[in-house]
Amino acid sequence: MKFSPYIIALLLLLLLIPVRAYSQEPSQKQEPSQKNEILKELTSSVPGKGRVAIYEDESIKNVLGRSMAPPRRVYSTSDGSVQYHKMRGYKIQAFSGNNQRTSKNEAYHKQGLINTSFPQHETVVLFESPFWRLRVGNFEEREEAEEVLKEIRRSFPSFGKEMYIVVDEVKIPINQASGDEE
Repeated sequence: MKFSPYIIALLLLLLLIPVRAYSQEPSQKQEPSQKNEILKELTSSVPGKGRVAIYEDESIKNVLGRSMAPPRRVYSTSDGSVQYHKMRGYKIQAFSGNNQRTSKNEAYHKQGLINTSFPQHETVVLFESPFWRLRVGNFEEREEAEEVLKEIRRSFPSFGKEMYIVVDEVKIPINQASGDEE
């Protein structure tokens, strides 16, 4: 099998380009206030180790070190006393029924009972046709919801079997610790 001189030259050129890219010094200075620690580590000079040259577009350089999460919107209660973020979290579904005659009243009745025993947890009655649902609490972590679920089951054993944890949009107070002070 014969190789033409053009193919051999092309193969040699492709082999030499990566070697040349690694041996060159970086053409741009790294900013001293660069937030991305990985790039700092890669570009640092360590005796006995190779050198890494990173070439990046200016638009990428502007993005590095920034939080990729969108800024959270701040909500507040109608009286302005509590500010909170809405996020994906957990609630306890204490009731769900689709009986047109009784489910609405049962949901509101159970809401009153839970509000009396657990006033620190928000309760919400929802109607998503054809279901009436009662959801309790705003929990960031599932473990928190599980602990409260156990407490509610101890207080209301007759509700116990139909209660479970659901993923829902929750309201998390911005300064939870400051709200506990008196």
